[in-house]
Amino acid sequence: MNVGKNELVSGLSKLGLKPGHTVLIHSSLSSFGHVDGGADTVIDAILDVISTDGTMIVPTLTGNETLSPSNPPKFDPRSTPCWTGRIPEIFRQRPEAVRSLHPTHSVAAMGRDATWITAEHINSITPCDEISPYGKLAQFDDGYILLIGVTHASSTMFHHVEELAGVDYHMQNEFSRCAITVGERTIHRHYLLHKYGMPRNFDIMEPVFMEQGVQTITQVGTATLRLIKARPLVELTLRCLRANAHILCATKL
Repeated sequence: MNVGKNELVSGLSKLGLKPGHTVLIHSSLSSFGHVDGGADTVIDAILDVISTDGTMIVPTLTGNETLSPSNPPKFDPRSTPCWTGRIPEIFRQRPEAVRSLHPTHSVAAMGRDATWITAEHINSITPCDEISPYGKLAQFDDGYILLIGVTHASSTMFHHVEELAGVDYHMQNEFSRCAITVGERTIHRHYLLHKYGMPRNFDIMEPVFMEQGVQTITQVGTATLRLIKARPLVELTLRCLRANAHILCATKL
């Protein structure tokens, strides 16, 4: 199945994405079937829908389970590739994209608030804290998460909620001395890195989002698209986590 830009714009608009929205996108390009023009067409369609008054954000994550205080990450926003898919990798390389300075959980952004959203991430001791782009997204009245061909299992926003709740399975216990390249110099900062190994079930929250009317779903090509309001996602999930700290865990503790 071939999907063109007009179909993407129509589907995104039907989903509820509008001019001025600030939106974090998790995506699978292949989920559409075939997109004429590939990742660039998807990026251009989203930017057209949100207009110059909006802001598009993609996760350009670089962390992995091998990282630790004895093997800390080294990060160069210009050259370190992300593992979050074709769309984020193409997006981050556009000249107008601004990439946040975090050694494992960077994002790239374009649009009205791109600089503000990415500016303080270098100071985030934990990857998805309140001053990170994930925390800032939840401050917008018109902040959204767009899932393209993926489910909530791919959504980094849930890690932000886990950090707010202070769950006991999420972060490593010791600081890592990480290297971040800024221009011609290297900055060393100490960060707490994610702890890997605990399977998650973020999809458990989808019925709650649908019941509360904060998520819409549509189909474009062979891809299922979900649009979720960021602030209610955080508030509803935090409420559930405070009632049951392990509700997002796929394995019972």
